Parts: sequence; C-alpha cells; structure tokens
Amino acid sequence: EVQLVESGGGLVQPGGSLRLSCAASGFTFRYSAMRWIRRHPGKGFEWVSSINFDGSATNYADSAKGRFTVSRDNAKNTLYLQMNSLKTEDTAVYYCATGFSESIGSWSPARQGTQVTVSS
Repeated sequence: EVQLVESGGGLVQPGGSLRLSCAASGFTFRYSAMRWIRRHPGKGFEWVSSINFDGSATNYADSAKGRFTVSRDNAKNTLYLQMNSLKTEDTAVYYCATGFSESIGSWSPARQGTQVTVSS
C-alpha cells in the first residue's frame, strides 16, 4: 500500500522559509517520479513542482520558480520542498504525490497533508 506522509508545515511570516518533507513507503520510491501539490483555502488543487526518479530533472509552476526547490533522498525514501521568500498566497495545504505530470485530474488524497500558513 502506498503511504505518503507530509510534514514540516507551520505558520511563517512573509519572506520566511519552510522545508516540507514527505516520507514515502509501500512502493519503490527510488524508481518513482514525485511531485508536490497544494490546495489553497476554498480552492482546487494546484501542481507546484515535480522531480524525476533520481533528481536529475525538476519542474516548477511559475508561482514557485526561483523560490521553491524540490529535492529527494532516495536512501531515506523522502521527498523535500524547500520554500523560501514565502508569500501570503503560498498559504495552502501541501501534499506530495507520485508522478511528474503537471496535470492533477481527479486526484484527491484521503489525508491531511501539511498546512502552510504565511501571515504576519
């Protein structure tokens, strides 16, 4: 069974930083592309970033470019999202998922994700 557990969210002031983590189990993480997806309050899901299986290729939404960095540690089965220069519009629940695609489709996780709140 695929299990993904996000952590590292919290309350941060605009301009601050957070590092999110995603602990993966139940599948061969080192062979899987991974991505981060977020959901703003009262809105749909938004793709944020993707990374291929070995970290040699990444992709970012325009809203994340230059501020967020996705990475992974295949030895630890863990995905990361370093978020710098945070803005109030980054406030959302963040989720990790398998895959590289920007397309969300009908994806809807049955878990809480990790809440990021950017506020002064």
